[in-house]
Amino acid sequence: MGFNSIDLIVFIGYCMVIIGLGLFVSREKKGHEKDSKDYFLASKALPWWAVGASLIASNISAEQFIGMSGSGFAMGLAISTYEWMAAATLLVVAVFFLPIYLKKQIYTMPQFLEQRYDHRVRTVMAIFWILVYIFVNLTSVLYLGALSIETIMGIEFQYAVYGLAAFALLYSTYGGLKAVAWTDVVQVVFLIAGGLVTTYLALDLVGQGDFLEGLLVLKKEVPNHFHMIFEPGQMIIPDGQGGEKDAYMDLPGISVLVGAMWVINLSYWGCNQYITQRALAAKSLNEAQLGMVFAGFLKLLIPLIVVIPGIAAYVIIQREGGTGMFTDAMTSMIDINGQEIEVIKNDKAYPALLNLLPQGLKGLAFAALAAAIVSSLASMANSTSTIFTMDLYKNFINKGASEHRLVAIGRIVAIIAFVLAAVMAPTLKVLDQAFQFIQEYTGFVSPGVFAIFIFGIFWKRTTANAALWAAILTIPLSAGLKQVLPDLPFIDRMGIVFLLLAAVMIVISLADPKSKNNPNAIEVDTEYFSTSSRFKVGAVAICGILAVLYTVFW
Repeated sequence: MGFNSIDLIVFIGYCMVIIGLGLFVSREKKGHEKDSKDYFLASKALPWWAVGASLIASNISAEQFIGMSGSGFAMGLAISTYEWMAAATLLVVAVFFLPIYLKKQIYTMPQFLEQRYDHRVRTVMAIFWILVYIFVNLTSVLYLGALSIETIMGIEFQYAVYGLAAFALLYSTYGGLKAVAWTDVVQVVFLIAGGLVTTYLALDLVGQGDFLEGLLVLKKEVPNHFHMIFEPGQMIIPDGQGGEKDAYMDLPGISVLVGAMWVINLSYWGCNQYITQRALAAKSLNEAQLGMVFAGFLKLLIPLIVVIPGIAAYVIIQREGGTGMFTDAMTSMIDINGQEIEVIKNDKAYPALLNLLPQGLKGLAFAALAAAIVSSLASMANSTSTIFTMDLYKNFINKGASEHRLVAIGRIVAIIAFVLAAVMAPTLKVLDQAFQFIQEYTGFVSPGVFAIFIFGIFWKRTTANAALWAAILTIPLSAGLKQVLPDLPFIDRMGIVFLLLAAVMIVISLADPKSKNNPNAIEVDTEYFSTSSRFKVGAVAICGILAVLYTVFW
């Protein structure tokens, strides 16, 4: 276990390249001091390939490499629905959401909500997002990243947390979105290349020296791991606490295709600051849309990088039959009612696989994992600082703040966000399948977010009071339904909460006579939704590939 000198050289080389590039691209030109547009929107100069690369680098993080691989270990290819459905969602966002956002010339999602509703909705949602970004997203990514470093390099967990936070902070806090986006282009190369290397070697190991044979062996030895749509009771998996649970609770059958998975994805890809911020920074609408298509193609590839290794790890564990190097690497001691017992932790599958790689390649694969972690950390911290600075500080604390002051506040807030997340990260040690934790607790807010945006964009009569009530009710309704119906899959719960909030918004809006002539309503012109021929070709290709994948692995 652990790194040797070659792995260390490869990894340190990667770190130096990223930090150096981040500082270089974000350096201040002579006579030009950074303003808020430079810092928060990368001077609105990103080409399509940088938009797409940055979207994926920001999105793919430890929660995919560690968490999704752990879910792949537990329940197989079905967890890929998050990635493959996202590819389709990116197309919807590119056509129906981006044209409106770019026309409004906004910096943040809460800013759009003020233009459409009022300052109350903007403020409530800004606070929601800041809390979710720091205490769910940043904290969980730091936790999973530190867990992998502890497993692979043997560095104590707490120091791994501090190291990751410092790495991301070093290049992103100074340079803002420009540093984040341009380093993401390099990071996504590491991410894809290193991830594919890990997949290849994991399959090579399973196939005893034959990569393609390894792929066939997976399908042969664990056929239950190659179903996309679960029935109740079809897949019983460990719950991480020494017991078992039904995988249907995490991925409830057809709901992942036509149900609330759309709420999850459209909320994440269409209404989420640290995702849409990349598109807002594009040179033009066409560049932003082509970036979304590019990201969609990369999304189709991600399960090969993060899910297949998890399934390979499951086969290796089955072959070891309870004793062996790999089993030992994935085993943890947990406390159950005051008694210490050994359990195999799903989220240790990917780090354990990395320890099987040969010299040099382990360094490359770990660099890929680190690229995924720090790019997401940088993106989340930058978006947290953008929302706080533009939606709270500039609105309530210092309305006349200079551009220099706004950038300074943005940097301070990013540092504070990292510190808070580093303090909270150790509290997540009790988790198993952290990917599902992130989805579930982000999902407390997602139904309300999506309802507010979708009604705001496409129904002129939606009022500010309706949006405000949706924002206020989304967490209590989600938490209440979780208590009342604990056996309801959380994805289905999100769908029900969305429908309840939609009903509330419709009733409140229709009850207000002023809603008939809503001055803040968005005038949607069909010309907004025209796209280039290049976009159309890419969209058709993505939809065709998705149809084949779901047909083959249903």
